[in-house]
Amino acid sequence: MRRVIFNQKGGVGKSTITCNLAAISASRGLRTLVVDLDTQGNSTAYLMGRETALPEDAGTAPFFDQVLSFRLYEKDPLEFIVESPFENLHVMAASRELENLQGKLESRYKIYKLKEALEGLESEYDAIYVDTPPALNFYTRSALIAANRCLIPFDCDDFSRRALYELLDNVAEIRADHNPELTVEGIIVNQFQSRAKVIQQAVNTLREEGQPVLEQFLSASVKVRESHEHCKPLIYLAPKHKLTAEFASLYDALMSH
Repeated sequence: MRRVIFNQKGGVGKSTITCNLAAISASRGLRTLVVDLDTQGNSTAYLMGRETALPEDAGTAPFFDQVLSFRLYEKDPLEFIVESPFENLHVMAASRELENLQGKLESRYKIYKLKEALEGLESEYDAIYVDTPPALNFYTRSALIAANRCLIPFDCDDFSRRALYELLDNVAEIRADHNPELTVEGIIVNQFQSRAKVIQQAVNTLREEGQPVLEQFLSASVKVRESHEHCKPLIYLAPKHKLTAEFASLYDALMSH
């Protein structure tokens, strides 16, 4: 299964959700790949460590750079992937070089190359998770075209709710024009606070409208910050924490579909 985690709004927990779901997948014995397309590289840092020196010829930027050039010998997509410190969990890392490549990739219409690569990698991996930039750009469109399922983090404020409608329209357009397999697997309520009326109202409004809000909420917790600081997803840092259990419940619900 190829899942993309997407929201055009920043700070909604895309990388946190991507990495924690992928880490649970890996901890359950599934060979799991995280593809980081965000130039900020938050998923890369979270899984690989901020001080880890990654090979210059590995990652999403070298992969897309190869796409732009004709070569007699092309590297297999596997060669752009590195192992993380966690068993069964691999990463195609992001870098700032993605910014420099974007214009060239758009002008030469390389929008289907990621799909071709990830389809080929499905023989090597049981699960693939793609983290995207907080914008509808070339990399996000590539990810939506390459994926089977789309997960949308939602951080429970009215501004996010209004932006969600445009996001859903954009996903529907990608599905109609490029990828009929793509389905919105669900909206993930993140940073949930059960006592906050505004949050409850926002979630209830989405449900009343028939939006695909998942039943499994992710609570607000300082443990996420600790997890980022230690570069360890929650299943490894705090396996018995409440939020870890919520991620596991979310993962199980997604796998049961």
